[in-house]
Amino acid sequence: MIELHEKIDVPRPVREAFDYVKDFRSTREWDATASAVEKLSAGAVEVGTRFRVTCDMPVGSVDLLYTVTHLEQDKSIELHGTCRLFEVTDVIHFSTSATGTHIDYRASFSFHVPLGPTVAALRKGMEKMGFESVQGLKAALEDDYPAPAISAGNARADRWVLPGIARFSRRGYTLGKRHWNPMSAWMGDKHAVITGATSGLGLATAQSLAERGAALTLVIRNESRAQELVNTLQRETGNPNISVEIADLSLMSEVERLVERLLRTGRPIDILVNNAGALFNERTLTPEGLEQSFALLLLSPYLLTEGLKPLLLAAPQARVINVVSGGMYTQPLKVRWLQAREENYSGSVAYARCKRALMVLTEQWAEAWEDEGVVVNAMHPGWADTPGVESALPGFHRITRRILRSPEEGADTIVWLAVATEAGKASGELFLDREPRTPHLLRKTEGDAAERDALQPYLDSVTAAKPRKTPAKRRSGARKQAATAG
Repeated sequence: MIELHEKIDVPRPVREAFDYVKDFRSTREWDATASAVEKLSAGAVEVGTRFRVTCDMPVGSVDLLYTVTHLEQDKSIELHGTCRLFEVTDVIHFSTSATGTHIDYRASFSFHVPLGPTVAALRKGMEKMGFESVQGLKAALEDDYPAPAISAGNARADRWVLPGIARFSRRGYTLGKRHWNPMSAWMGDKHAVITGATSGLGLATAQSLAERGAALTLVIRNESRAQELVNTLQRETGNPNISVEIADLSLMSEVERLVERLLRTGRPIDILVNNAGALFNERTLTPEGLEQSFALLLLSPYLLTEGLKPLLLAAPQARVINVVSGGMYTQPLKVRWLQAREENYSGSVAYARCKRALMVLTEQWAEAWEDEGVVVNAMHPGWADTPGVESALPGFHRITRRILRSPEEGADTIVWLAVATEAGKASGELFLDREPRTPHLLRKTEGDAAERDALQPYLDSVTAAKPRKTPAKRRSGARKQAATAG
């Protein structure tokens, strides 16, 4: 038997410290020996919840299967782990201290084979491991990290262009995560609005934020999928605070009605994720007479964000996260090109131009709203294997599928921008893999001040033109309250 015992004090309320530690997936962030962690049980963490933790220990790499055996909210958690070499019981107690929270962490290891004369050296190595791990937990809960900055390697890759593009692959994600800080910020008092949450990046973002305790309002187009979506998220995360709003965001009349419904609730919005999008290989006009890519990818997030500004201002420090695309690196901002024309139409070019304009809006909002406490950033997910990519770009998907990121990997930076304390210290930036990146890989896309100055007046003029109403046969876009609590 080898026993480890460590104590720390952290400047966080007990509730926040407890909620961070009880989901044992957090060990991947603060325990240097944990190389991978997986939650094996659906739902909220409770007695019986199981985790798989891969650890690099003095006795070698082991896969530990942990089970929560005791849990008393805000007071204590006990887990029992087993692997081929030993069994371990972790007992963690939480109590209020003068500075925040006192954490008492004990781990008792029982080996399956006699240790003999190696026990002294093994104990010394494990005590060092235990001390470093708990100090890692202390740093995670202190959550005092500097404002994000680009690494020397990524800055060099961006200057060389092709290496920068190569980082869009899964390898870029793998390289990046080696240096990431923990995310221990408590989300239990946050409200996030996420558009395009049915699948892909939006669904992955919704699941991660729900697991962290945030209340969600999910904006989707397909009413028939609303209840299934909420049921699935509640079952997987144990979070009951999930509701759905039905709106076709390619129709400005429905965007306006969505804004009106949300404003009527008066509920502050801490996080707004403008994620909804699609790549249209054929040029189409919406029933309101707008080119479809322009309507969905640019005018919609513009109207939604501007319309919801009162609810963003009502939050302590709201964050707006705009999802853009690597395609924008090929296009400058040209306002007259934003509504793609029939001749020589290209869906990928139309998509890229609108994403470039959304990046410019990100920079403009960040500057205009700096003194009002609203942080606005954009993110690029890299090359992610989402249903939208597979259906709209089948050739690209076929060629690159072995190096594509998972939706969860693609959405990671969205979640980080929503959660991480240090992410609130930057505004008006473009992020990839939690680092600010250049919005221009090519000089030809930098554009000029006149085009930037013309962007918002043009969007306002399109809105003022009052597109014709949605045909009566379309649904009204009324609110679908699938489930909510709190």
